[in-house]
Amino acid sequence: MDAPELGAFLAERGEPSRWPPDTWGLRDLTLAAFYFSPTLDEARARWGVAQGGVITAGARPNPSITGALGYNATAPADEITPWIPEVLLDLPLETAGKRGIRIAEARQRSESARLNLLTAAWDVRTRARQAFLDLYVARQNDSLLARRLEIQTETARILDAQRQAGEASPTEATRAHVDLAASRIEALDAERAAAAARSELSDAVGVPPAALDEVGLDFGELGTVQIEIPPTEVRRRALLGRSDLLVALADYEASQAALQLEVRKQYPDLSLGPGYQLDQTDAKWTVGLTVSLPLFHRNRGPIAEAAARREEAAARFLVVQSRILSEVEQSEIMAGSAVAQVEAADTLLEALSRQEAASRAAYAVGEISRLDLLGLQADMVSTALTRMHALAAAQEALAALENAMQFPLDVEAWVLESPRQVGAGGGRP
Repeated sequence: MDAPELGAFLAERGEPSRWPPDTWGLRDLTLAAFYFSPTLDEARARWGVAQGGVITAGARPNPSITGALGYNATAPADEITPWIPEVLLDLPLETAGKRGIRIAEARQRSESARLNLLTAAWDVRTRARQAFLDLYVARQNDSLLARRLEIQTETARILDAQRQAGEASPTEATRAHVDLAASRIEALDAERAAAAARSELSDAVGVPPAALDEVGLDFGELGTVQIEIPPTEVRRRALLGRSDLLVALADYEASQAALQLEVRKQYPDLSLGPGYQLDQTDAKWTVGLTVSLPLFHRNRGPIAEAAARREEAAARFLVVQSRILSEVEQSEIMAGSAVAQVEAADTLLEALSRQEAASRAAYAVGEISRLDLLGLQADMVSTALTRMHALAAAQEALAALENAMQFPLDVEAWVLESPRQVGAGGGRP
């Protein structure tokens, strides 16, 4: 995570101000994931193959040359030579604009591969964001559960003392110990979740878990949530900019070009064959023309297949469009509900904080017992845990909303070129 090449890659994109950074935020980690991700390398390779396909589609067929040597066995003895050398040239000629249509199809396939690379980049970003959020939630839960353990340990100690003095029933003390044991189990689960989230984050970034051991993480942006994008703008961005929708559109355009190519194949190509023959000192020139005769079929089978594939591509486009609209609708509902839950939890936590401050003052003058104060503090911790769960749900909903729009990250400028090739002085093949 402190590699100079990674630092140069981030510096080209305005991050961070110093290297290595003191802390890593989500944006920095996302860039690191783009730098290290083998998934993007695979997608770039597929795009390179598709770009090579454009060159292949534009290539004109090479001419061929044939040499022949004949012998006149009945030539008179006074002939200069009985040998008859001959050279034949074959010039294939495509008709009906097939080459241009083939190039158009290959370009659409290349565009589809490029857009698939952007889709893969968003998948990498989504995974890194989710792992980052999981680690934040796990650490916050771990801290809150540790505080609850302190409160419940003190509560159990006080109730044990009161039970021995006859001021509390054995049932109350036993219940306190049961709650304490349950909280210890939850704390162990929180530690395990934090370790698993850290491992998932390292895998999402594309580095070994040890690479994150000495890295500070900045979770500040995850502490609050708010939605500022109008629903109409969300839909507009999703339907105009989603890479998977544009992939479906490019695939449809490619299938349309493939159908046009099959239709044009009804018109046969030509083969021009000029030849030269030296027939016993006589120079003879010939010109041949070869054309296939469409007597038995007019390419109807491939045309029918291409038409069916075009219909399939059209249906796939509509499926993707419908799925995107559904994702936008669901993410808007979930985000609005989750944000409202966070606000409600914040309101309750603020009220409990004021009550806890008043209770501390009351406890200081002996108006309430230590157990009463601990009970209120335990309620505050429980409310904070509830607020943490609501915050996690809200952040996940906002992430789903971002994914539905594929906004705000300028992914395209970051992933189309291999960062390791660029850093080494090379460029995209």
